Amino acid sequence: MSCSQTVNIARILYPVRALGPGNRLGIWLAGCPRRCPGCSNPELWQAQAGQALSQERLQELLRPFLSREDLGGVVVTGGDPFFQADALLPLLAYLDRSVPDILVYTGYTYQQLLHLGKSARACLQHIGVLIDGPYRQEENDGHPLKGSANQQIYFLRPELRPRYEAYLEGPSHPVQNFTMKHGIISVGIHRRDFADAVAQQAKKKGIILHDRP
Repeated sequence: MSCSQTVNIARILYPVRALGPGNRLGIWLAGCPRRCPGCSNPELWQAQAGQALSQERLQELLRPFLSREDLGGVVVTGGDPFFQADALLPLLAYLDRSVPDILVYTGYTYQQLLHLGKSARACLQHIGVLIDGPYRQEENDGHPLKGSANQQIYFLRPELRPRYEAYLEGPSHPVQNFTMKHGIISVGIHRRDFADAVAQQAKKKGIILHDRP
């Protein structure tokens, strides 16, 4: 498998505890043509300058996290990872060699992925859990892992089902805030009015927020 394909990576965070069981390595890919109203990451709709990484460089960045004893899994989201299916495949294959619990979010449905192309179908072989479907703001019902009720959870590796069921039945899963160089990244499944609530609180403090689609 060639590793020459570059991949647009927006952020890498650890430990992510709001998107699946355990301490997870979170990888956000940049680029998504869907532009769902109410999307929690509109800044990732388009890749930005400097986000393209070679597979070799990306593996170099990920290697220290994958060797951690407390690593509980990986979550790959975006953007839409399958918007870069050719580049996603070597990334997932690399991750799969180190950790069996790989959760991937996509706005495509599972059936669409089966017809998206050879790379997309091959990606499914390296995914433990897939959450599919576009985000629909009006169907956001507060599920711990799904952004909206139309989305489905596929246990492509059935042995992972009990672990996720225990996670879903456990205590509440609040969003996490990561302090970054240029601001704060809020990670998790946000309620449908989250963006408006944040904007209102910011306005009270004299801060005007702008999306960067």
